[in-house]
Amino acid sequence: MSETPTSPATLDPEVVLYLEHVRVEKRLAARTLTLYTLDLEKLAQFAASVNVPMLQLQTAHIRRFVAQMHSGGRSGRGIALILSGWRGFFIWAGRQGLIPHNPVQDVRAPKAPKPLPKALGVDDAVRLAEFDNTGADPWLEARDAAMVELLYGCGLRVGELAGLDAIPNADTQRQGRGWVDLQAGEAHVFGKGSKRRSVPVGAAATAALQAWLQLRATPFGGEGSARLDTALFVGQRGKRLTAQSIWLRLRQRSQQAGLTTPVHPHMLRHSFASHLLQSSGDLRAVQELLGHANITTTQVYTRLDFQHLAKVYDAAHPRARKKSP
Repeated sequence: MSETPTSPATLDPEVVLYLEHVRVEKRLAARTLTLYTLDLEKLAQFAASVNVPMLQLQTAHIRRFVAQMHSGGRSGRGIALILSGWRGFFIWAGRQGLIPHNPVQDVRAPKAPKPLPKALGVDDAVRLAEFDNTGADPWLEARDAAMVELLYGCGLRVGELAGLDAIPNADTQRQGRGWVDLQAGEAHVFGKGSKRRSVPVGAAATAALQAWLQLRATPFGGEGSARLDTALFVGQRGKRLTAQSIWLRLRQRSQQAGLTTPVHPHMLRHSFASHLLQSSGDLRAVQELLGHANITTTQVYTRLDFQHLAKVYDAAHPRARKKSP
């Protein structure tokens, strides 16, 4: 069925009255009024296709029209906007006593598919983690390298990373901050809802943290030590790094490492989860490490894993290769 709108002349008189009503009463902009008109012309066309007057349409008809639009490739967001226009017309018609009920009232647009989280390939993630900016300030280099190792190696959220204390004290846990126990090889963090979880810290992250801790207080010796915050990761003024600062440093570091995609902290968390799932296939373990309350949140990474497998299949399986023309 064609979706070409009918001409305004074919619209029912009630629709014309409604469009005049919204033009005068709501003082709609010309562009908005045009969109309202197009949506109602589309509804008139649908109604004509089932030989039912617009004011006699039922909810089943509307659902059928939604299905047709969706199968035709229209997005859920686009359908939602069209339904909003139709709903307004039928609300007005109900107030005028023209219909007994609104057929659009309980109809919802199809949910848009959730976009897959953006994750780095294994090679790019390792390239970023192993990047050594030899010409940089050793203090900044050690700090930024340790942050990358914790984000990718432990799957931390940026807020969890920023909230880590260098040396836990009596206030650390009470104030919902985390810490790293290098001897035990564990990071203790407080995630969403102030839920505490512990994640293992691998050898590479441990080595990077040890290198950073040896330099962390260097610029603040003597009288300057009073300016040094309790945070594990501090800026050049000795204060705790903000999440925004970590975003900026990571973006800059990924560019310096030659990655074509600007990297943000959550991308490293996604990479941690995706690469761990590819290797282990243990969805429950990944759920625990990420601190997801519901495993359905973690299951999105199975889609990433399937994409990875599909790419391997397309590249390697003889029956997947397209024959040259």
